[in-house]
Amino acid sequence: MACPRCKAAEVSGERCPRCGVVVAAYLAALEKMRRAPARPETASRAAPAAATAQLTPVQQPPAPKGAPGTNAAPATNGAVTVAGARVVHSLAFRGRGGTLFGIQIVNMLRALLTLGAYYFWGKVRVRRYVFGQTELGGDRFAYHGTGGELARGFVTALVVFILPVVGLVLLPRVLDAGPQAEAVAQFLGYVVVSVFVPVAIVGAHRYRLSRTSWRGIRFAFRGRTRDFVKLFLSGSLLTTLTLGLYYPMFDTRRRAFMVSNAQFGNRRFGFDGRGGQLMRPFLLALLLTLPTLGLCWFWYVARKRRYFWTHTTFGRARFRSTVTGRLLLNLTVGNVLLLAPTLGLGWPWVLVRNARFACDTVKLDGVLDLSGIVQAPRPEVATGDALSTFLGMDVGIA
Repeated sequence: MACPRCKAAEVSGERCPRCGVVVAAYLAALEKMRRAPARPETASRAAPAAATAQLTPVQQPPAPKGAPGTNAAPATNGAVTVAGARVVHSLAFRGRGGTLFGIQIVNMLRALLTLGAYYFWGKVRVRRYVFGQTELGGDRFAYHGTGGELARGFVTALVVFILPVVGLVLLPRVLDAGPQAEAVAQFLGYVVVSVFVPVAIVGAHRYRLSRTSWRGIRFAFRGRTRDFVKLFLSGSLLTTLTLGLYYPMFDTRRRAFMVSNAQFGNRRFGFDGRGGQLMRPFLLALLLTLPTLGLCWFWYVARKRRYFWTHTTFGRARFRSTVTGRLLLNLTVGNVLLLAPTLGLGWPWVLVRNARFACDTVKLDGVLDLSGIVQAPRPEVATGDALSTFLGMDVGIA
């Protein structure tokens, strides 16, 4: 049989020859995660010691020191049962700013020696480190993108998207076609860029999910680009016509599209938010913008994040967020204090702080049913990822 954890080796004995996991213990732990919480009457008949326990950790299958996806120190898999009824799965980030700083210094030196060509490979090194230090259920995530894919995506985006737009805007000036022709060219260029923005968002999201895995299973995105382009353009138009009042609905529709079309293996995530509940906090933030010098938006963004995560599901499990406006404000102020005095050299610590903050404030409640999940591969290109960098929307990791 294939190893249930790494999926990459045939197992003839009790241990996987590649990752070293004990197969029987690993399967038993997975089965324990899949079981629904005990009913109250069943729990009442349990042993007295179990009835008085407040937290019961789900055991992590043993793995040798240094095996892929494990820590050197023993750890639980991040799932706990509270009072025998509620299963909570926690994310954790184990990375360190000093280690990431070392990676960044090497990337900068190699980029200088190669006249910038190493940029794409350096970007992959950072992503692999950040993803590899993020864990759920005791197992680390992994990033499988390559520098060559990013470089080819960059060239494609440059030739197919960027150069035609630049040529469209500059050609009337070169030909001295007059102010009217220049105005028409600039308008057409604006229209083309407006279409490129949603194309870049979907392309980057699709590529990055396809290159991310957990427990040997990759994520995927199955949304159609043209559907998101329609959603984005219509939402942008309505937001403009309503002087920004439609923005909470537009923001929620974009989130719904991205989440509901995302998959882990062959199983989709779910999103049941509508956006109407964000209208009152949004209007309140607008009214308080001047009196609070804009600080009220930290509380609105925190409210929005809690709403988005609360309405995101995976099977029977539902996400939740504990982020608050004060926590976001403290995070932002700390990041500014790290970046400004160091002239940007504190960026690795900022990235680590952001990643740890994101993991610490997101939980997954409910039984994590992994039965029936299989790999659903589909090749994706990195053009959208490169295009998002061109347009200044590279909001992903590194």
